[in-house]
Amino acid sequence: MDRIEELETALTIASATVDHIQVDDARRLTGPGLLWDRPGAVIDVFFTDIDAKQVTALWENHARRVLDALGWQDQDLTHRIFTGGVNLAISAPMDQLYSAIFAAQTAWHFCAAELLASEPGDFDQMVVDVKGVMEKEANPALIAWIAAAEVQGVDILCDDDDVSIGHGTGSQTWPVDALPASDEVDWSALHNIPVAFITGTNGKTTTTRLLEAIARASGKVAGLTSTEFVRVGDDILDRGDYSGPGGGRMLLRDKRLEVACLEVARGGILRRGLPTRAATAAAVTNVANDHLGQYGVNTVPELAQAKFAVHRTLAEGGVLALNADDNYVRAESENTSANIWWFSLDSQNDLIRQARDAGKCCAYVRQGDIVFFDGAAEQVVIAVSDVPLTMGGAAKYNILNALAALCLALALNLPVQAARDGLAGFKPDAKDNPGRCNEFQHNGARVFVDFAHNPHSISAVCDALSSLHAKRRFIMLSHAGDRSDQDIREVTATALKFQPDIVVATELEGYLRGRELGEISDLIERTALEHGYDAKQILRATSPSQAASLILEMLEPGDIALLLVLSDREAVLAMLDS
Repeated sequence: MDRIEELETALTIASATVDHIQVDDARRLTGPGLLWDRPGAVIDVFFTDIDAKQVTALWENHARRVLDALGWQDQDLTHRIFTGGVNLAISAPMDQLYSAIFAAQTAWHFCAAELLASEPGDFDQMVVDVKGVMEKEANPALIAWIAAAEVQGVDILCDDDDVSIGHGTGSQTWPVDALPASDEVDWSALHNIPVAFITGTNGKTTTTRLLEAIARASGKVAGLTSTEFVRVGDDILDRGDYSGPGGGRMLLRDKRLEVACLEVARGGILRRGLPTRAATAAAVTNVANDHLGQYGVNTVPELAQAKFAVHRTLAEGGVLALNADDNYVRAESENTSANIWWFSLDSQNDLIRQARDAGKCCAYVRQGDIVFFDGAAEQVVIAVSDVPLTMGGAAKYNILNALAALCLALALNLPVQAARDGLAGFKPDAKDNPGRCNEFQHNGARVFVDFAHNPHSISAVCDALSSLHAKRRFIMLSHAGDRSDQDIREVTATALKFQPDIVVATELEGYLRGRELGEISDLIERTALEHGYDAKQILRATSPSQAASLILEMLEPGDIALLLVLSDREAVLAMLDS
């Protein structure tokens, strides 16, 4: 059994249970997240017919008692109430995060005992048990390093295996169990690099790629993390969903890296937190209904709170770029003291006008141009029509992504000319921006492939393509089975704004997630019929590749097809490439 497995299984702490109280597994918090910017542990408790304030009062009492008994008088505790439950968290030293899980579970043990009037365990013995784990986990050298890095003003990244100081070209990495003395480190060779975090419901991948293109255009070695891979320059380090802190650490430890562009998704923020508190800039592209119901994030305003965790990563003087056209972003901005740079499609947006009047940086569109205001003067950066991603201005969502990338680039101190070159050179194709409204030609028809999957993203794509002239329109639709019937109907209705002549509903056999084959296609068909479609206009396919093949066979010159591809992506793209 290795050390980590031994720590993970060191204790089993049972608590009193009842049907109307459900407790998720406690998890480590390694960096800034929804609740705060402290490392530690959190427990999610879900209940009905209980006063949440009663639960949090018990937590305040018992968690404080446990922390003090463990000698963690300098550690803190917090909670967050949501509909149907609470998040309960404690902070802990960075070398004691597995112990923190057992400390949190111990505190909950006594909360549950008092709440349910059951006999609790022996407090003193349970504290001794946790202290035993603390002894095994303790890493004084790591704590000394964290203190030394703070004095030197250099970032430190920690995980179960490695510790690194600095970023990219200014970084060095050591095994966590073989750290040299801090006075043996050549601190003069270690430094941070420009780092940007990009999040939002939609647009974060495109904005991350755009920012990396701008950094490349400036001559820097740039890298990115995403839901698809981690890349430095043209070298893909690994493929997979790396939108969490693990991907961030992998990227920031690459010694070739000069500028880091990190896409961060809701899941990583909520599960573990973000990997650094030394970011130069961060952006929230937008917030919309998607993936609600996990970790106590049940509403769109609560999702906005989670997305805004990126503001906790900012170093002193860091910039938070925000979408002034998004109501949820505007509302949540009231809860941060970060240095905000607003961006908008409208030069007369009230927040843009307020920023200009106050001498604050902002970006916007004016008379067909993308303009940046540096606090004193305006500068036309590029015409919207010269940014290929905007499809001549039809793809308004990509104008917003370009504005976000521009703000981030200038906050990272990249030249305006590099921003101009990066935006002009970035193509909406499968090479530069795979899966995001990629255009292909087939038999004189235009075929667009997009991975959009929620109402917000599908609406944006359909709005953009609806303005294009077409003889006939075709759309391919599918949905993952873990979405509700209502979600599937809403997404389908949104897609019908494309005004397709033919709808092809396809199965996603690998994404049924508890549903039966045919169930989702039935929902798509019923929704289309309710919106006035004739049964002859609705076709079925057993897979996205079969659906794509069916549509391609029907296309004639002047037609437009939109393929919303959730699986079989490589097969569909290969079919179009051939």
